[in-house]
Amino acid sequence: MTTFAQLGLPEPLVRALRNKDITEPFPVQEATIPDALAGRDVSGKAPTGSGKTLAFGLPLLTRIGKANRNKPQALILAPTRELAEQIKKELTAPAKAVKRYVFAVYGGVGYGPQRQALRRGVDVLVATPGRLEDLMEQGDVNLSQVKIVVVDEADRMADMGFLPSVRRILDKTPEGRQTLLFSATLDGDIATLTRNYQRNPVRHDAAGVEPETLDARHHFWLVDHHDRVQHTADVVGEAGRSIVFTRTRRGADRLARQLGKAGVKAVAMHGGLSQNQRNRALRSFSAHKTQALVATDVAARGIHIDAVESVIHYDPPADHKDYLHRSGRTARAGATGLVVSLVTGNQKRTVGRMKKELDLAAPTASPKIADLEHGGYRIGEPTRPGDRHNHRPAAPRPHADRKSAPDRGKENSIYVANLPWSHTDADLEDLFAGHGRVHAATVIVDRRTGRSKGFGFVDMPQRAARRAIAALHGQQVNGRDLTVRFAQPRKYGA
Repeated sequence: MTTFAQLGLPEPLVRALRNKDITEPFPVQEATIPDALAGRDVSGKAPTGSGKTLAFGLPLLTRIGKANRNKPQALILAPTRELAEQIKKELTAPAKAVKRYVFAVYGGVGYGPQRQALRRGVDVLVATPGRLEDLMEQGDVNLSQVKIVVVDEADRMADMGFLPSVRRILDKTPEGRQTLLFSATLDGDIATLTRNYQRNPVRHDAAGVEPETLDARHHFWLVDHHDRVQHTADVVGEAGRSIVFTRTRRGADRLARQLGKAGVKAVAMHGGLSQNQRNRALRSFSAHKTQALVATDVAARGIHIDAVESVIHYDPPADHKDYLHRSGRTARAGATGLVVSLVTGNQKRTVGRMKKELDLAAPTASPKIADLEHGGYRIGEPTRPGDRHNHRPAAPRPHADRKSAPDRGKENSIYVANLPWSHTDADLEDLFAGHGRVHAATVIVDRRTGRSKGFGFVDMPQRAARRAIAALHGQQVNGRDLTVRFAQPRKYGA
């Protein structure tokens, strides 16, 4: 197992990570940290949830010094307020370990506290492009001493029209800076950004955490427009904590109210709310006080919440990239997840084209709550024999008739997710052997890279399986909270 110390990080950072039970680097961290520490420019292809914040944050904290008044040493650009705040929170503890100060500036809040922090000296400035340009124009930020710039989620910057601002900001930084760029895609506008603002960058793909390797199961339900609220409530009731995506702010507010009337506690989050309102919504959802977070694409960008059981596309996304961004809120970093898209008759053709671009063979069929636990398709998985494409919308099941998950009495195959990347079949067997006889233990690996996908299956007698699930679900192994549940066995390539 590779350690953070072996990657070249100083002992104070390694110790700070260990204090948070982070002992094993994710693939994107293992790949990029050595090059970033060496001062190389890096282009990293990595989706949300892959561990990229520490991949750029740890080398950055290692290489910079203390900042002067209004002159940060490092700059991290993020597309949304939520992502900027999330990056700041994730880097605060390791920054304290090396006596560096991280601060985030973004719109929707007052300028006063941001100006005060900048005057005191901010070593690592995390910023959204719009607010940063405002502060620069007012003389509150000077980028002449920036040694390292990180452009995070560059693809989303492009989608939101921020690249002109990003270019203007980069033009204000020293030519000799180090530039780290992370994006879910590295083509098109992002390739141009790389060509113009990076010097011989090292390119890394985050093996093992690409969208197609995430263990999300995808369902496409053909529904009538007026039944979508009830279908959404059914999925939340069956799956648990869910993020629901709508196309508009007004739609998010309306759906949150409608779900409340249907018996599902829900909060809305979108760009029309103040920062305090958005923070309250996130806190409520993170603390399990609400079952559903109803969000627009922009507002949900950068949300990092563990244990989101499902993503529901109440309004299908505009394209396959948005589909992946949205769906990445579940099945993060090796965990499992559920994705349900509600498709009306006039959306079938558009959604069909999107599925082809995703290499997603899931049929658009009538809703079946019972299929959520066992069924669904992973990206890249072929159509299974016997599938039926039912093109007739089905009525939602009334809430009063909701049933609990089906009895798994004879099942003895266990699904285990969020395994350490270094875990082998033998390690998995040892983990379960204390709870009964293990018939088989298999860690699923990527056929292209030979690396673990972070999940596996264990076959045990029924009673032993139940004991193992009760004992191991949520247990920490190498700093990761295991997901352990009954699963319908599937055939995976070795």
